[in-house]
Amino acid sequence: MFVSFELPARDLITHEITIKRSRFITWITRAESEEEARAVIAEAKATYPDARHHCSAFILSGQNPIERSSDDGEPSGTAGKPMLDVLRGSGMQDIVAVVIRYFGGIKLGAGGLVHAYSGAVSETLEQVTRVEKRLRQLAEVDFPHAEAGRIEADLRTNGIDVVDVHYGAAATYTLGIEPGGLEALNELLAALTQGEAEASEAGEMWVER
Repeated sequence: MFVSFELPARDLITHEITIKRSRFITWITRAESEEEARAVIAEAKATYPDARHHCSAFILSGQNPIERSSDDGEPSGTAGKPMLDVLRGSGMQDIVAVVIRYFGGIKLGAGGLVHAYSGAVSETLEQVTRVEKRLRQLAEVDFPHAEAGRIEADLRTNGIDVVDVHYGAAATYTLGIEPGGLEALNELLAALTQGEAEASEAGEMWVER
């Protein structure tokens, strides 16, 4: 399982190329489950119902990573697999690509199709904003209200993620740190608070930045 990985921002990125009068319209966006990926593919089919092909590929992270691709009527191995290969090469997870083809009347041949579908995805990927997702151990710690702002700024400077803040009798911070980093965090807190603050474990979560 990944401790950190890149994935696309939630925007839907679209791009179109024309090769020998065939139009190739590419959609790339985030999908964090197979249901989400298939919903994107279904939406592409609904948006372009008269297109000849709606080829697709997606890569999903998780304990059981999933990779799927579909040629959607193109000769076997000429569309979905090349698209999947390009997605793999990007290093991103939780990503889905759909290439909608309007046939222009000129056959491209197997090699031409591979080039067209892989090129369509490659060009679209250049426009995708990448986001890093990291598994963070959570820690909770209380600070006096008067000191919280200064300590928070110092924590952020040291690469600590501030996940949540609750204001009660004290300012209770939930912090995101590298897995196994609680001892190092407490050493930092001791230095920042003259030994007044100590954090305790509070689970884990995925954090984007």
